[in-house]
Amino acid sequence: MPNSSKIRVLEVAVLVETDHSWGRSVVQGIADYCNKFGPWNLLTDPRDYSRRWSLPDRWRGDGIIARISSPLQLEEIVQTGLPTVNVDDVFPNLPHMGHVRTNEAERAQMAVSHFQGRGLKHFAYYAPPSNEYSKECEKAFVAELSEQNLSCHVYKPGYRVTRRIGRDEQHNRVHRWLSNLPRPVAIFAVDARRGRELTEICSMEGISVPDEVAILAADTDDLICGLSSPPLSSISVASQRIGYEAAVMLDAIMRGESCPSEPRLISPNCVIAKQSTDALAIDDAMITKAMRFIQTHAFQGIVVEDILREVPVSRRFLELQFKRYFGRLPAEEIRRLRLERGKELLSQSELSVEAIADACGYAGTTQFGVAFRKRFGQTPLAFRKNLHGS
Repeated sequence: MPNSSKIRVLEVAVLVETDHSWGRSVVQGIADYCNKFGPWNLLTDPRDYSRRWSLPDRWRGDGIIARISSPLQLEEIVQTGLPTVNVDDVFPNLPHMGHVRTNEAERAQMAVSHFQGRGLKHFAYYAPPSNEYSKECEKAFVAELSEQNLSCHVYKPGYRVTRRIGRDEQHNRVHRWLSNLPRPVAIFAVDARRGRELTEICSMEGISVPDEVAILAADTDDLICGLSSPPLSSISVASQRIGYEAAVMLDAIMRGESCPSEPRLISPNCVIAKQSTDALAIDDAMITKAMRFIQTHAFQGIVVEDILREVPVSRRFLELQFKRYFGRLPAEEIRRLRLERGKELLSQSELSVEAIADACGYAGTTQFGVAFRKRFGQTPLAFRKNLHGS
C-alpha cells in the first residue's frame, strides 16, 4: 500500500446488519483489512428508529460497503455518488459498483454432494418470498440438479413478497407443501433461520427429521443451528473473507481504480454436518451398516479392509453398491469425510495443522497436506489464511 507523510483517515460506511453471525463476520473482515492497511473510520450499521438504513446528514464519506437489499436503499446509495461495494446478490449486477459475494455454483455443488452422500434422491428448495435474499441460491441449486438429470421441488406459496401473512397461515402452507413431497426428501433452505423454521413445523406435524425430511441450511448461524431440534446442518460460507475482499476492492476504487466488471466470487468453506441430515436413504442393510461404520470410524485411520471385516461381502460387491448408492467408492468416502472434517476444523478452530491431521485420521501433516492440496488445490495453511483474506 502507498505511504504518505500525511495520512488522512477515510470515512467508510458499512451498511451490513450485525444482528446475525454472517453480518458480524463480514464486518470483522472489513475491520481486519482496516487494521492492516487503514486508517479508516467505520460507520457501522447506521439505522434509524424504524431499523431502516439511514446515513447521518452530517456524515461526509469516502466509500460504502453494503448489503443492498431494497430499491430504496439502492437509490440512497447511488445518490451519494460514493465508491461502493455490494456484498449481497439481491441486486447482482449493478453498474459502476463493485461486487463480492459467495460463489453460488460451488455452494450448490457442496449441498448436492452432501445430500447424495446420504443416498438421498429427492430434492427440494425452501425460501418463502422475501426481500432479504435473492433467487441466485435457488437457481444454482436447481441448475446443479438439472446437470445430473434430477428435479427439484421449489416452495412456491403463490403470494408476493409485499404480502404479509400470519404465522399460522405460513405454517399451513409449508405443511401442505411438505405433505406433497416424495419421501425421504433432501431440503436445501435458503438460510439458517428458514432451516430452523422447517424443523419446527416438522416437529409440530410429526414429520421425522432426518429420516423423512433431511434439512440443510445454505448458511450457518451457531446459535440458530444449535437451538434447532434436531441440530441443523449448514454450509459455512467465508463471510469474514467476503468482508476483507470487499474492503480490498473498495480501497482500490477509492484510490482511483475502475470498478471490476465481474463480481469477486468467494468459495464457501464446508458443510457443518449435524443431526438434521444424518440420514441414510438406502434399502440395503449391509451397505447401510458399512456406511455407518465409515462415518463412525473414518477418523481413526481405517481402510477398506476394516470395512470388509465388519460386513461379510466381497470388496467388488461393496464397491459396486457404494458406486450405485453414493456415486463414489468406499475409499473415496473415507477420504472425503476426513478432508471435509479437516476443512471444518481449519475454519472453525484454532488447532494446529498437526493436531487437525491427527484428528482426521492421517499419519502426519505431510500425508494430510498432500491429500488436502490434491482435493482443494491449496495447502491447509493457505486455506486457513484465505478464510481471513490474508
